[in-house]
Amino acid sequence: MNAAKRKEIFRRLHEDNPEPKTELAYSSPFELLIAVILSAQATDVGVNKATAKLYPVANTPEAIYALGVEGLSEYIKTIGLFNSKAKNVIETCRLLIERHGSQVPQTREELEALPGVGRKTANVVLNTAFRQLTMAVDTHIFRVSNRTGIAPGKNVQEVEKQLMKFVPKEFLLDAHHWLILHGRYVCQARKPRCGSCRIEDLCEYKHKTSDD
Repeated sequence: MNAAKRKEIFRRLHEDNPEPKTELAYSSPFELLIAVILSAQATDVGVNKATAKLYPVANTPEAIYALGVEGLSEYIKTIGLFNSKAKNVIETCRLLIERHGSQVPQTREELEALPGVGRKTANVVLNTAFRQLTMAVDTHIFRVSNRTGIAPGKNVQEVEKQLMKFVPKEFLLDAHHWLILHGRYVCQARKPRCGSCRIEDLCEYKHKTSDD
């Protein structure tokens, strides 16, 4: 895919949604960090239902740590893998209190040192909470990048590298939100909704569908 096509794709995505946002509900970097940890192999809707009950009761490292694993599990038991996630969140809260003055760190290295935080989670927090130029490649972004031809790659690291290189600089800060939303609602896994797609004429996917 050439640079002109990529620029027009992101120009249209920007035109349709000038200020894209994550669908996870949060009101602080800490709330976002916990929501993203909980969102692994779970839906944003499911995470939001759990945090809507949790955050009014506990939304600081100290308050969640005080709940303990069992106490936290009660709030998040509707989310997949809640037992291991509860352990990771409690340990993350302990480390935030002990090492970071209860603040969410703003470097990838420090974030990835927290339990339950991998590269993708760190990139989401850095981009969404701190507005750093990072690219969090999830299954939606991996699929859209390969299917459209925007940034093909064999694995998430390759796609991340390609996107950071090829997405026009003026669109890079919000690109991961546009790509996630496009993958979630239009360029879906089983059957992409090509007939409703804003960028169908620019997309290089060879097996386009109708919306019938």
